[in-house]
Amino acid sequence: MKIFIDADGCPVVDITVRIAKKHSLECYIICDTAHEFQKDGATTVVVEKGADSVDFKLVNLVRAGDIVVTQDYGLAAMCLARKAVPLSQNGLVFTDKNIEELLFSRYVSKKIRNAGGRLKGPSKRTPEQDEHFRQALEKLIEQ
Repeated sequence: MKIFIDADGCPVVDITVRIAKKHSLECYIICDTAHEFQKDGATTVVVEKGADSVDFKLVNLVRAGDIVVTQDYGLAAMCLARKAVPLSQNGLVFTDKNIEELLFSRYVSKKIRNAGGRLKGPSKRTPEQDEHFRQALEKLIEQ
């Protein structure tokens, strides 16, 4: 089992790397040249900037049973197809049962934005969200 992080805009990189080190798991941070950074205990893979370049690189690296930390529903769906376990930054484990509804919600939101509508953005991240993510990641590793 390896852990992959879709690191562009991910608020739980440090938590993920710390947990991977604790469990002696390989951890990969996938980012583009606009968000390049290094973390002790993880291997950083940098790809060229471009629409979905990080997503495609990650999907090509991931294998069955790996954990993928992402907030991108499309990437989560591709990882599910590869039998990986995608986990959101808030601790939601993406499954075949919930991904269709999430993708449809994303589609509807995009249609609203394209029509000139506005949607409320995410609220400020809380320590409780970080703790919920940490617990969910620990539970996945232990299963």
